[in-house]
Amino acid sequence: MRICLFSSKPYDRDSFLAAARPDAWQLQFHETRLTAASAALASGCEVVCAFINDELSAPVLQHLAAAGTRLIALRSAGYNHVDLKAAERLGLRVVRVPAYSPHAVAEHAVALILALNRRIHRAFNRTREGDFSLHGLTGFDLHGKTVGVIGAGKIGLSFARIMAGFGCRVLIHDPLPVTGLDAIGARQAPLDEVISQSDILSLHCPLTASSHHLIDAARLAQMKRGAMLINTGRGALVDTPALIGALKSGQLGYLGLDVYEEESELFFEDRSDLPLQDDVLARLLTFPNVIVTAHQAFLTQEALAAIARTTLDNIAAWAAGSPCNEVRAGA
Repeated sequence: MRICLFSSKPYDRDSFLAAARPDAWQLQFHETRLTAASAALASGCEVVCAFINDELSAPVLQHLAAAGTRLIALRSAGYNHVDLKAAERLGLRVVRVPAYSPHAVAEHAVALILALNRRIHRAFNRTREGDFSLHGLTGFDLHGKTVGVIGAGKIGLSFARIMAGFGCRVLIHDPLPVTGLDAIGARQAPLDEVISQSDILSLHCPLTASSHHLIDAARLAQMKRGAMLINTGRGALVDTPALIGALKSGQLGYLGLDVYEEESELFFEDRSDLPLQDDVLARLLTFPNVIVTAHQAFLTQEALAAIARTTLDNIAAWAAGSPCNEVRAGA
């Protein structure tokens, strides 16, 4: 079986080659993103293994199906970038990695909070230049603050447990009832209450039609003045241009992003020698109270190993006709 991996970096290659698999399986690694222009690289491959910024639109899927692909194996939990209706129409099965390491993403969200609050990024740059003054570096105690969590999946609950450990009051919003919150000192609450009462608001929900631009200008205005917003979910959960006005006015006090609505042409690549063409992102990067990381929250040794193992297990299950982590249109 030939398996073509797109958007594969050295760490992907290492984790997949380290995982056990049948000797007859041939892994082809391509650093390029999957697009209509690069789809030909998968010609003759029964399985295409794609990541979050790969293009899996109807035209791309049609090209893959015509060239012999039968399975799309996602190396991610999210699948909003896949035209599932087109895949079903073309007879392409789609599988995903529903969970790898919720701790990885949750801990990165906490890292953003700590770095923003205690101005670690500014202090780091100062001391490297011989400036050991403390003005402008004042933070606040996390203990006693209200932390809002939108999305009570494995990542959201892992994040909630960590913040409860800091002594925070944790409010969680999820459209479905969430059990076991008393054990971690959290409470489920309506979305408006979570947004308006939180000193720190962290997004951990999937991107759907109903959650697209969940945080827009109106929601930002609803937040406490000077509150912190963290997004390690999906970029389009936030109306990014609206953030600039909220930051300029001081309504939004801190912003930590590991995802960006227009990241597909930027993230995972070294573009340091090129001028940044995205004016919105360029403006965000000028604010001293903003930290942007390039979708690295998942990037731990444990998560990479779990992604590789689950992806290969999905492929094996599909090949054997056994149940796998399949996603379907309308599911």
